[in-house]
Amino acid sequence: MVQKAKILLVDDRPENLLALEAILSALDQTLVRASSGEEALKALLTDDFAVILLDVQMPGMDGFETAAHIKRRERTRDIPIIFLTAINHGPHHTFRGYAAGAVDYISKPFDPWVLRAKVSVFVELYMKNVKLREQASLLRLQLEGGQPADDEDAKEAAGLLAELSARLAAVEEQAEALSKQLDESADAAAVATAAHLERKLTGLRRALDALEPGTGNSDTPSVPSQN
Repeated sequence: MVQKAKILLVDDRPENLLALEAILSALDQTLVRASSGEEALKALLTDDFAVILLDVQMPGMDGFETAAHIKRRERTRDIPIIFLTAINHGPHHTFRGYAAGAVDYISKPFDPWVLRAKVSVFVELYMKNVKLREQASLLRLQLEGGQPADDEDAKEAAGLLAELSARLAAVEEQAEALSKQLDESADAAAVATAAHLERKLTGLRRALDALEPGTGNSDTPSVPSQN
């Protein structure tokens, strides 16, 4: 069975969490609730998440402070954060959200279709990233580990490497098309999202290139985290 991605929903109002679950249930992923910033940070100690939907205005630790804690932790700093807010305070408020580490910033009431589409992008990228890391680890063992280097092993390793490269190239092509569409766009949220995707893809491509036979790198290549 394919493991589902986890999506963290953070809001102090139960009705808002219920609404988010209703919107995102169609993605068929694991939805995890947190009713405060503190509860969200506890959940992030043990589980890996594809994306975090974080309400800005919460009593006690608000969304900005919660995001700051998330970005300070090495384990969680690369998880995409989508801020949700009921009040639009203008460009300064939006900039503060991006400065806190958000990749997107959505004002309530939001379009359910748009929110679901945005979240699905990060879920898909997360799942591809996990799959690539797993396959890269297997390939690294085949290329550098204790398996006999016969012709059959070499063919299997080459085939796996080609499959990895093809899958990554497909995502890179989609990201390039997205960047071209944003060339004339003034949407800061979309630009930030595209930049986040590009950073992830660059790290993945670098790791994959390091696995190519004949690179001359004697060190074991590291598999990137979600940059």
